[in-house]
Amino acid sequence: MRSRRRHPLLVPVLLCALAVLAARPTDITDTGGGSGNGVGAEVAQLYEDAAETAQQYEEGQRAAEKQRAEVQRLERLLDREREQIAVLNEDLGRIARAQYRSGGGLPLTAQMILAEDPEELMRGQRAVWQADLAVNNAIGKSRRAEARLAADEAKAAAAWQALERRNTELAELKQTIERKLQAARSRLQGQADASVAAGSCPGAVRLDQSGAGHTREWVAPLESYDLSSSFGSGGERWANRHTGQDFAVPVGTPVRAVGAGRVVKVACGGPFGIEVVLQHAGGYYTQYAHLASAAVDQGDRVGPGEWIGQSGSSGNSTGPHLHFEVRVTPSLGSAVDPVPWLDRRGVAL
Repeated sequence: MRSRRRHPLLVPVLLCALAVLAARPTDITDTGGGSGNGVGAEVAQLYEDAAETAQQYEEGQRAAEKQRAEVQRLERLLDREREQIAVLNEDLGRIARAQYRSGGGLPLTAQMILAEDPEELMRGQRAVWQADLAVNNAIGKSRRAEARLAADEAKAAAAWQALERRNTELAELKQTIERKLQAARSRLQGQADASVAAGSCPGAVRLDQSGAGHTREWVAPLESYDLSSSFGSGGERWANRHTGQDFAVPVGTPVRAVGAGRVVKVACGGPFGIEVVLQHAGGYYTQYAHLASAAVDQGDRVGPGEWIGQSGSSGNSTGPHLHFEVRVTPSLGSAVDPVPWLDRRGVAL
């Protein structure tokens, strides 16, 4: 099984993204009074919220890991600085012991009286003073560096801990959204099953199309998916051979028009459950079946990448997926393999 997943290339600055998320309401109101429109829009919104929260959580995890690495780097520098100070203190101790052994405990006047060569004594004394001064200066410099590193380490650790706390909050928010999404999916699928059983469509679930359009002429019918049953495969679920390509996705996933076209059919009964059929230039048709809702009405014109419905498991289906067909007529029985058909149009599944 192959999969294709696309992710946004531009990730918002973490703190700005977190602020936006915090300002957004997480409780979705069903404005449709329990209608399919309300639940479908709720599922679509929850999908966006879940994706946004997951993206921010992943970005937060990367930022926290980077901050943790900075803390560890500062800790290593601080350890080395402290080791240097210990070495310098040992050097200072050796100088002091050398002074004591050479009579450094006596006043300088007494040392000069007792010395056989006072000039040699003075030269040695100056060397000791210079060494003592150099070591003291080095120790002072290292102490200042140690203080700066300790302050930087404390700031980095505080930032790391703040990121970890925020990541915990994001993880909890993500779980809350996912629970709401699961419940909304169940309601949406239940309404789809009821529509199929009644053989009547409730009307288009008009989804927010912001960001749904595409600049390319042809696209895949889903943004993220796992490929499952392929064209021509056999199985007890089909009378002959499988007439399309299946995409395994959760209930409520936005389904996209693969190219510009006109809606020639929206149906809500039979083995395909809720289905949409589009007519494209060149005499080809594409079918999107087993939907949980349709976002278009017959006669609508759509562009490539425009949302035309939400995936589901309506009709003769054993689990949530999109059944996608390419046909030379709008009717069943004229299907061609959709994978090479899309590949010739620059879409590799």
